Amino acid sequence: MDFWPIERGEQAFQQSVTADGIQAVCRRAFGPDALVVSAEELGSGMYNSVYRVRLAGRDRPVVLRVAPEERRQFRSERHLMRNEFACQPWLVPIAHLMPRVIAADWTGQVIGRDWMIQTHLDGVPAPEHLGSYPRSTWPGFFRQLGEIARAVHAVRGPRFGPVAGPGYMTWSEAVLASLEEIAADLDGSGLDSADVRQAAAAAGRERAVLDEVTEPRLLTGDLWTVNCLLDRAAAEPVITGVLDFDRAWFGAPDADWTIRMATARNDERTAFWESYGTLDCSPAARWRSRIYEARHLGALRLERHRLGKADAVAESYLAMAAVLAGLT
Repeated sequence: MDFWPIERGEQAFQQSVTADGIQAVCRRAFGPDALVVSAEELGSGMYNSVYRVRLAGRDRPVVLRVAPEERRQFRSERHLMRNEFACQPWLVPIAHLMPRVIAADWTGQVIGRDWMIQTHLDGVPAPEHLGSYPRSTWPGFFRQLGEIARAVHAVRGPRFGPVAGPGYMTWSEAVLASLEEIAADLDGSGLDSADVRQAAAAAGRERAVLDEVTEPRLLTGDLWTVNCLLDRAAAEPVITGVLDFDRAWFGAPDADWTIRMATARNDERTAFWESYGTLDCSPAARWRSRIYEARHLGALRLERHRLGKADAVAESYLAMAAVLAGLT
């Protein structure tokens, strides 16, 4: 087989599997006679290792996604692939935009890591293609993104927290558990977690404000431009696919990463709200949004640390200080 892995250092978080490993995975999924013709590692993801795999006798490639070794996973990011698999039935409103799961394996028997094989979606990653269009057409892209987020957020869940669990009866329990996991991961990474714990303490003192949210809604967890595919030939940006719902959970829609990004700048993305609708702007909602921002910043700090971005880690402490000032 032709094999094109991405070369990384031994200390890098993402580690490629071997050509033999990919062949073994495909034989487990497609039968003992399956033959891998080629496998190309794709560099667009920052968590799982992702490969475009071509097999003899199949016209279209498939996508193999391999989770990090369990010992490398943060507590707050444990078994993200299993969470994504669990959320598939809940994402049926946008199923026409998503890859289908062909096979998944949590046994560790083949390569010692979780893996999932999905159908290959046509389309070009939005970060690579959106810039080829005139900026005057970008609002149309964000209106489509607003429609997708609205469809996901309309789904009601059975309890709060990650789709695969653990589940919580109240929103405050879910938020506090998430903040605690992030703080524990920061401690384990040798980073200062005091500001995340201050945010958790504020959330604990005012948990009644969090518990004004009584209906769990499905959150995308990570949906923004980087997770979208565009039609290569369309005259204007057209979203043909959405990817990577491994961080999906049930909670308050305005706690979603998508909402954070839609409110981050006053540019073409304001068209998002034309299709999504309006947010609750009450004082309680604004207070909750600061707690959500503290959670986002803590998770970002962990990701930046994992990627070796020391300057960005330092910047996160300044951003968190501003959030905490608004919570007092």
